Amino acid sequence: MAFGITDLKRGQVFQMDGVPYKVVDYAQKVMGRGGSIVNVKIKSLLDGKVLDRTFKGNEAIEPADVTYQSVQYLYNDGSQYCFMNQDSFEQFEVPADLVGDGSGYLKEGDVVTLQFFDGRAISVDLPKNVPLRVVYTEDVVKGDTTSSVLKDAELETGITIKVPAFVKKDDVVSVDTATGAYRERVR
Repeated sequence: MAFGITDLKRGQVFQMDGVPYKVVDYAQKVMGRGGSIVNVKIKSLLDGKVLDRTFKGNEAIEPADVTYQSVQYLYNDGSQYCFMNQDSFEQFEVPADLVGDGSGYLKEGDVVTLQFFDGRAISVDLPKNVPLRVVYTEDVVKGDTTSSVLKDAELETGITIKVPAFVKKDDVVSVDTATGAYRERVR
């Protein structure tokens, strides 16, 4: 069932020329007499390429036949990440390049969402924030409080982020998976 191009929203998935795309940015311009024009920045869910497309306001597009499954992360063997469906216990191997930078936020046992198109995994959707333990951080000089002091902290998954001065080793911090930024100290 097709829908109008003006019904698109950021994050929505649709199909064009047999390829699923996700809307990254959307802007609609209303012309004087000629209707409207829709400028869309879209990302291919198969290869990750980002395209800028312009559509007429009266065009119709097809929704993509994309399914989602909640899965548990099991392990990484270097080139593949293994996930398990929590209901059917079916296991899926996903190429490392599909996980990409998200690998720094994955711990064994974490629950994420796998996105499927035509029976194959095309995307790993991480939660917005993840709690990670600090394994190493430098101490801050006691008198250095003239500005907001940030320091490097290495987390249990191996990534390094900037954290406030009060964060110590073995603290658990919440990290934004979209930006890689410190959000808050959990405990």
